[in-house]
Amino acid sequence: MIRIHPTADVSSRAEIGDHTAIWHQCQVREGARIGCECILGKNVYVDFDVSIGDRVKIQNNCSVYHGVIIEEGVFLGPHVVLTNDLYPRAINPDGTLKGNDDWEVAPIRICYGSSIGARSVVLPGVTIGRFAMVGAGAVVTRDVPAHGLVVDNPARLIGYVCACGCRLRPGTGVGLVCTGCNRTYDNPPA
Repeated sequence: MIRIHPTADVSSRAEIGDHTAIWHQCQVREGARIGCECILGKNVYVDFDVSIGDRVKIQNNCSVYHGVIIEEGVFLGPHVVLTNDLYPRAINPDGTLKGNDDWEVAPIRICYGSSIGARSVVLPGVTIGRFAMVGAGAVVTRDVPAHGLVVDNPARLIGYVCACGCRLRPGTGVGLVCTGCNRTYDNPPA
C-alpha cells in the first residue's frame, strides 16, 4: 500500500514503491523512482528522474534536484538541499532565459545508510560515502568518505562514525572502536 496525502502532487509517470508515505504538499516529478518503505515529509520536492532507494527518510522541506541518486537507508534532515547545477544562472550570456538544455548538471550520490543533518547543502558532483554523517548546517563541497563525519562551511572531516551513528575512537590495538556499540573498524573505515 502506498500512502499519498491528497495535497501532494505526484506525477503519474513517477514510480513509487510499496509502503511509501508521501505527505502534505510534496511534489514528485515525472521519471522519479522512489523505493519501498520511504517517508517523504511535508513539502518535499523531488525533481524529475531522481532515484531514491528503499527505506529512505526525507524530512520536511527538503529539495532533491535532477541528477541526484539516493541509495537505500539514507536520512535527510529538515531543509536539506541537494543541488545540481555547476554554473547556476537564470539567463544565458545573450540574456535569454535558460531552458532545460542550458543547465550543466553534475550528479550527487548519497550512499547507503548516510545521514545529512538539518539545513545542510550538498553541492553538485559530490558523493557522500556509506554510513557517512553530515552535521547540521554543513555546506558539502567535496566527497565525504565512508563513515566520515563532516561539519562546517565548507564541510571538513573531523572524524568517523559507526553504522549505528556513534563516534569512532582509536582502539587499543589497530583500528577504530564505536563509542556506542563497540563495533570495530579498520582505520579509516571502508
